[in-house]
Amino acid sequence: MKAATKPIHAVTTWVRRQPPKVKTFLGVVSAMTALLLLRMIVHDHDNLFVAAEATHALGISVLIYKLTKEKTCAGLSLKTQELTALFLAVRLYCSFVMEFDIHTLLDSATLVTTLWVVYMIRFKLKATYMEDKDNFPIYYIVIPCAVLSVLFHPSTRHHMINKVSWSFCVYLEAVAVLPQLRVMQNTKIVEPFTAHYVFALGIARFLSCAHWVLQVLETRGRLLTALGYGFWPIMVLLSEVIQTFILADFCYYYVKSLMGGQLVLRLPPGVV
Repeated sequence: MKAATKPIHAVTTWVRRQPPKVKTFLGVVSAMTALLLLRMIVHDHDNLFVAAEATHALGISVLIYKLTKEKTCAGLSLKTQELTALFLAVRLYCSFVMEFDIHTLLDSATLVTTLWVVYMIRFKLKATYMEDKDNFPIYYIVIPCAVLSVLFHPSTRHHMINKVSWSFCVYLEAVAVLPQLRVMQNTKIVEPFTAHYVFALGIARFLSCAHWVLQVLETRGRLLTALGYGFWPIMVLLSEVIQTFILADFCYYYVKSLMGGQLVLRLPPGVV
């Protein structure tokens, strides 16, 4: 095992020593390589979106195990869970009134489990909740997302409330993880189950982003026209890219820690 990790350690050490511009370039190249592999392996790109939601559900399952077995919610952000429940509820409403499909069922299951996590943190395990570390102002997230949803929303024939709601959940999903990242930034030490959960979110975000990017490439841009006109198609893609890159740094250190055999993830200064 040690022999196998030596090349990985050498590569990660080399990457860590590179200037920010080189790291950014390497990240973009890695993402493009992953997209090409997904394009060759996955023929129906809608499966990527289903896989993204399934991965998110898997991450929630990890949280459920942590809360029920360890009887602690230390290191978890209640605000991120509440924001997640909010965008899931809004997206579920949009699914019912605009387009009912398999995603509606997946969102329903994820919403129920997320609400259970919120209940456990807020009531059953309140004594272990690190409220002082979970200090990201929630209105810094909700208000800008609400404003953006009014300014930039789909140009479809649906009712205005539905179009604004749809765009609101897209924007909110992109940044709902920020309070959780603030908690990890404040503690600097991330225990295994929380790290697994956040990594699952990172994978889910990447799969969702890959779904949209590959769909645009496959349709040669026609998907953007189907989404509507104006800034809305660009905002959808931008939201997907943002939520992927928000978690990219953490995922890098997660994999590095896992390859090194470390159960507890220690984040260096400046990460997340």
